[in-house]
Amino acid sequence: MAHDPLAAYDALTAGRTRFLRVDELCRLAAERFPGLLPGAVELAAEAGLAQRDKKGLEKAQGKFLASILADPASGSHLCHAMLLPRAESLAQLAQFEAKGELSLAGAHLKRQGKAVVLTMSNPRFLNAEDESTLEGTEIAVDVALLDRKSELCVLRGDTVTHTKHAGHRVFGAGINLTHLYQGKIRFLWYLIRDLGFVNKLYRGLALPDAHPEQDCVEKPWVAAVERFAIGGHCQILLTMDYVLAAADAYMTLPARKEGIIPGAANLRLPRFVGARIARQAILAERRLDCASPDGRMICDEIVPAAEMDAAIERAIGHLANSGVVSAAGNRRAFRAGEEPLETFRRYMAVYAREQAHCHFSPALIANLERHWDAANRRT
Repeated sequence: MAHDPLAAYDALTAGRTRFLRVDELCRLAAERFPGLLPGAVELAAEAGLAQRDKKGLEKAQGKFLASILADPASGSHLCHAMLLPRAESLAQLAQFEAKGELSLAGAHLKRQGKAVVLTMSNPRFLNAEDESTLEGTEIAVDVALLDRKSELCVLRGDTVTHTKHAGHRVFGAGINLTHLYQGKIRFLWYLIRDLGFVNKLYRGLALPDAHPEQDCVEKPWVAAVERFAIGGHCQILLTMDYVLAAADAYMTLPARKEGIIPGAANLRLPRFVGARIARQAILAERRLDCASPDGRMICDEIVPAAEMDAAIERAIGHLANSGVVSAAGNRRAFRAGEEPLETFRRYMAVYAREQAHCHFSPALIANLERHWDAANRRT
């Protein structure tokens, strides 16, 4: 039986008076409206397969979410839902405020003066993002923003154990391509990530009773790029207020080589480097060295790698002087001109539809085997 996605959304959210995250929304839609989306049993069977062997059942989720996001009222409501703090974050906040430190799967928080330092951590995989890091990272972003004793946030990569970079800090290698090839990353991972913690970095945390553009909880974010920011980690830099980069660091968006769409980079990167260089970076794998003229369009300050700790300390002292209220107001003013929520909503409608096709395309498998040697990678 065919069901109208917008009617389903209206019913599940009680006329848009109830907020549902995308994963809960899809679960309830499958239960309440049989045939609209794959159910839990079907998804569980699919989850155990390698990516090349999946039937692509989750493409229905992409089509469903694209329809909702394409509608101004329902799409804005869904974006609002994904900008709210996670329920688990409040319990973790109490622990962090008491101890000034918090360890989560994929992320670590520690207060440093007037700042909270969020360290992304998946050391075996060069701090890559996958299912094991997604929830913990979003909770960490929530807690960092809700913390009442800090005025800004710093984002940094952990020291890794992988190959030639062992013992060094790495900002991040993007999506875990080994897990992607092995079928361990579900389609909804992309939407939870980009509507969730990445958008929270850019827009702050929404309040349940106010439109996100009218009021929110936010702080400035500083990124410290060491070694490289590849794929999703390069995307994250486009949400930052200030980017420190080591002189030897670089950025790439190898999504074409992977066969997927690089999050919201297609929307945001042209604002930094122009449309032509953005197309070269996304469609032709152009590398942007942080210290190059092009790289400096994204990176605010280049420092010797050995001096990153001192540079972070200076940035905290400098940016904390402006005060949280002024910083939040200026961030909102920038967003009003560069990326209103309405613009983001329309982009995400296209992204939900197209990423679903990419995620299950045979070209994705071919690209990973050709460029990543994915078949011979260990878990």
